[in-house]
Amino acid sequence: MDWNSVERKEKLPTTRMHVSQYVVALVMVVLGCWLWRLQILGAANYKVLAQQNRIRKVPVMAPRGRIFDRYGRILVDNYPSVTCYLLREQPKNLDADLPLIAEGLHLSVDQIQATMKHFQYAPKYQPIPLKQDITPDEQAFIAAHREELPELETLDEQRRLYPKDGFAAHLIGYVGEVSENDLNQDRFAAYEPGDVVGKSGVEETYDSILRGTDGSRDIIVNSHGKEVGQMGQELAVPGQDLKLTIDLDVQMAAEKALEGKMGAIVAMDPHTGEILAMASRPTYDPNQFAVRLTSAYWKSIMDDPDHPMLNKAIQAQLAPGSTFKIIMSLAGLQENVAQTMHVMCNGGGVFFGQFHACDKHHGMVDINNAIPWSCDTFYYTLAEKLGIDVISRYGSSVGIGQKTGIDLPDEAAGIMPSVLWKEKTQHQPWYPGEVVSVGIGQGALEVTPLQLARALGGIASGGVMVRPHVVFPSELSADELSAVRATYPGSGEKTIPITPANWETITDAMAQTTTPGGFDTAAAAHMEGIDFAGKTGTAQVMSHSALARTAGGHSTVPNAWFVGMAPRRNPDIVVAVLWEHGNWGNNSAKLAAQVIDAYVTEQRERAGNLVKG
Repeated sequence: MDWNSVERKEKLPTTRMHVSQYVVALVMVVLGCWLWRLQILGAANYKVLAQQNRIRKVPVMAPRGRIFDRYGRILVDNYPSVTCYLLREQPKNLDADLPLIAEGLHLSVDQIQATMKHFQYAPKYQPIPLKQDITPDEQAFIAAHREELPELETLDEQRRLYPKDGFAAHLIGYVGEVSENDLNQDRFAAYEPGDVVGKSGVEETYDSILRGTDGSRDIIVNSHGKEVGQMGQELAVPGQDLKLTIDLDVQMAAEKALEGKMGAIVAMDPHTGEILAMASRPTYDPNQFAVRLTSAYWKSIMDDPDHPMLNKAIQAQLAPGSTFKIIMSLAGLQENVAQTMHVMCNGGGVFFGQFHACDKHHGMVDINNAIPWSCDTFYYTLAEKLGIDVISRYGSSVGIGQKTGIDLPDEAAGIMPSVLWKEKTQHQPWYPGEVVSVGIGQGALEVTPLQLARALGGIASGGVMVRPHVVFPSELSADELSAVRATYPGSGEKTIPITPANWETITDAMAQTTTPGGFDTAAAAHMEGIDFAGKTGTAQVMSHSALARTAGGHSTVPNAWFVGMAPRRNPDIVVAVLWEHGNWGNNSAKLAAQVIDAYVTEQRERAGNLVKG
């Protein structure tokens, strides 16, 4: 027997046995590591996942702060509403449920699919708002199909309730869902798709204050998504209420005066810059934006040639007509030119080789009657003497061609032409004859109603120019106030030099404008017992040559302006009226009188109540 071969056969199984032992040991080590990772390292993570499987976080929407007028009368409130949300965490084929959901919510399948597509990149845990402000029968449908459609959830919300008929709509603004474009901006960094934000007016400027902080509820759900209990909640913090400088009575008078017209009215306290009223026509219904805006309504206002979304009080940029003659008078008097001017008006005159007409034969005119008579011939002559750069300097000093800095979005700056302005914007030289048109508030000159109110109110206040605002600074913290002023810069608060004699000359002449007798231009607006002063303006919407080539019609009728104040010096209220295609400025003067009468009447009543008390 070969003992060596036997020994080799015995050793071979032993080697294989050792290899097998090592392999088994290695497998045990690997399994042990995985068990340790699952049970020790992953315990917390899997516990969270398990909790998420049975706990759903439901948002609790914070109600926006309410908006009041200066005396605490409510302008904007909230009302309870229910929104239907689609939960995408459910392990279901949502497409199969869409026809039933569409039927129960009175939507089309296409509408639901479009909504889902809009939120396709949002996190899966984020519910999709399917329909806002659902009706009681739609709520009943969701409750009845809870087992069948666990992906549907309802949420109680507070929704905006605005005044009817577009009352103060441009001033207050509206809210709407944050858009994709908004989310790309830094100031919307903390927002998510579906969030409601202020879109214009006060709602936009003070959105961070009005918005509040949303809360949440942790609810326990079963495998079918049905709520079976509650774990806890994080309370929502309501938005801060805001008190505006608006006087409801004055606002109502402005809205009524503009009824059936196109244009704007703005009333301001020249002492403080507080806006007492701001109305623009045509208007829109902000309640349409409080729920999901329909494409039909949006198209109707976008296609409207009268631009109902435009806040004409701060965005309409138009020639001011003869209201600019107050600024011309300021320039002429402060430059010691107008005091000695005596101009014979025979219905116009020749300036720079061309005849320019005046609407009347005023005879001999000086600065004292040039304002109430609104004599174009006098101001043609004054413009020729001063030149465009002197006129531009005084216009700029009272804020023409600059934003006022009001705390509202999208304010326009207007245009105060000058030699440099024309070179920069049109790359052409300034022709001397152009100054004639500017002298009567025409030509390249453009203003907004608010600019004009601030400018003439500042002149009547002895040169004190204030920053207009619609929210009391006391409503804001120092940081909030600084942020608002940084966001909406303007020409600022300042005092321009006006000698007492020149101040009296201008304000007395404006008082004659509303006093019956002579060539007064706004006698129909005279109010007994109220020291009411102002200046009319009739601004052509096209040149005489262009007008001659048209068939006429309402669109060619001049714009009617008026800026008035009470009392004539250091006024408590200044009102600017723009009536588009309103023809003569005296028509707008009557509208301003209605607003000032409402203000004076209210102030006297409040003073009487204080005395009685």
